[in-house]
Amino acid sequence: MQTRSFGNTSKAISRIGLGLAALGRPGYINLGHGQDITNTNRDAMENQTHQILDAAWGAGIRYFDAARSYGAAEDFLANWLTSRNIDPKAVVIGSKWGYAYTANWQIDAEHHEIKSHSLNRLNQQWNETQDRLGAYLDLYQIHSATFQSGVLENKDVLNRLAQLKANGTLIGLSLSGTQQAEMLDAALTINIDGQRLFDAVQATWNILEPSAGHSLQHAHDQGLGVILKEVLANGRLTSRNTKPQFKDQHQRLSNIAQRLGGSIDAVAIAAALHQPFADVVLSGAAQLSHLNSNLNALTLPWDTEAQNAIQSLQESPDSYWQTRSSLAWN
Repeated sequence: MQTRSFGNTSKAISRIGLGLAALGRPGYINLGHGQDITNTNRDAMENQTHQILDAAWGAGIRYFDAARSYGAAEDFLANWLTSRNIDPKAVVIGSKWGYAYTANWQIDAEHHEIKSHSLNRLNQQWNETQDRLGAYLDLYQIHSATFQSGVLENKDVLNRLAQLKANGTLIGLSLSGTQQAEMLDAALTINIDGQRLFDAVQATWNILEPSAGHSLQHAHDQGLGVILKEVLANGRLTSRNTKPQFKDQHQRLSNIAQRLGGSIDAVAIAAALHQPFADVVLSGAAQLSHLNSNLNALTLPWDTEAQNAIQSLQESPDSYWQTRSSLAWN
């Protein structure tokens, strides 16, 4: 698989990465998640995760993305890395802090994760991530940085992140919601001791919600590594989306996919891969068949006609994020 430089860092990163949000815990908001995780026993889920990781590695994927709130994702990933004797220099590993997993392995939990961007949470979760991933960790990201959490104004947190950066860890932030672009623009202004704090950004970008594109291009031009997440819109950009209100968009996507010789999900990933600011695009596959379908995006004959066709699929950011907030944990 083709690689490219990850911003101005020294890392080379595979064009497609694997995110573990759907693999590390039994409950998630992806459409049809219950069909993907049929056995929620922890050992069974770890075995399934390792099968997907093995297939991803075999396909050339070299970036893996976890978070403290993804259930046991860090544990599953760490056990795989060590059991397969993966050289830390041969892989790029990212994780995130800020949300704590609180579902206790239940699908119908009242709260699946609780957010805090405090210094105490950062220090606690940094130690937890170090215990699990240790020397494998390359990138540590603020999980879903927002103006509401005040994390970019918390000098104690920013100074602590700068310490981690000085000790060799890349520092990033992930974004969500209608203010992704504004949040990224604010992050780019943060300097500690004359050095820009953030090395990378992970943002939602897909053909339904591309509104952060201009800011992502600016960040890329400034040397940040750019990771695109939720490129399948939590399953809405797959064949599983049979909602009546999506019928017209689904048909247009199907037409593009048929012309290019791929699947709807491959079209969505190919669109993300062809954004000039995208260093790595995350697959969130929890089944081998879905991973293989996602990987077909690498060979789709993307062209101007396809690029023009996806423009008509955009939703307003408000509408997109309102729909996402209504997705049920399953």
